[in-house]
Amino acid sequence: MMERDTDGLVGQFLDHLAVERDLSPNTVEAYRRDLGKFATFLTGKGLSVDSVTRKDVEKFVGALRKEGLGSRSVVRALSALRTFYRFLCTEGYCDADPAARIERPALWKKLPVVLDFFEIEDLLAQPDLTSDLGLRDRAMLELAYAAGLRVSELLAVRMQDIDPPEGLIRVHGKGRKDRLVPIGAVALDYIDRYRGAPRRRLLKDDGIVDVLFLNFRGAPLTRMGFWKLFQKHVAAAGIAKKCTPHTLRHSFATHLLEGGADLRAVQEMLGHADISTTQIYTRVDRTYLKDIHRSFHPRG
Repeated sequence: MMERDTDGLVGQFLDHLAVERDLSPNTVEAYRRDLGKFATFLTGKGLSVDSVTRKDVEKFVGALRKEGLGSRSVVRALSALRTFYRFLCTEGYCDADPAARIERPALWKKLPVVLDFFEIEDLLAQPDLTSDLGLRDRAMLELAYAAGLRVSELLAVRMQDIDPPEGLIRVHGKGRKDRLVPIGAVALDYIDRYRGAPRRRLLKDDGIVDVLFLNFRGAPLTRMGFWKLFQKHVAAAGIAKKCTPHTLRHSFATHLLEGGADLRAVQEMLGHADISTTQIYTRVDRTYLKDIHRSFHPRG
């Protein structure tokens, strides 16, 4: 097949998606972009659609990674390729799907950015504890790290979700699944200091809001609001790593595993439905151990 034939087959496939499978225009356009990259790759290698092997597909995936595409984009491109080849096999244009046995996309996930203990300490020390907003920020950062919360979970915490005598927080997770997570004495102390007079001053006299963390107007803090204050404190701490609020969650899990915590216990605290999602932190832990060995062993 020549390049013209490849383009023709892609066109037939896109028509099939739009007409027979009734996919949305945006979805069809996503397939068009991904398969356009594949067609360009075939042209550069002098390949035809029906001559592609598994190794060729692996090279295509590698080329996408070298372009700087993130894991989700690469996974989407591979999914498009598999669907395309299933169509070609059904229509009799190919005998086999060269993308069918490519390793699972979960194995390609990038290791998350993790702060070490000293970077965490520097970050937590940044809020100004003489101000109401500073106490709020410290309480939020301490809680996010102490319980490994997602940003959405942190911002949804209500006053009644904190149980100081038991040292627990009730977390409202994904899929409306609640879980109980220990939070420790330090986080509890800062939460207690914030939710008294400082929170009442933020709430204003006529406000009735049960969400724990408020903005300066007395309303629940937004995701963007938290992102901005987090980045401000990261910059003030002089942390060079590319951090997001989720970095605190990654650090929570990694530090627990480094300390010898059971993987199942960490899974439960994170609220992961599948333990394979939690296992990425064991890879981070191994990377950490390798770095330590390389730095300090005479033969490292």
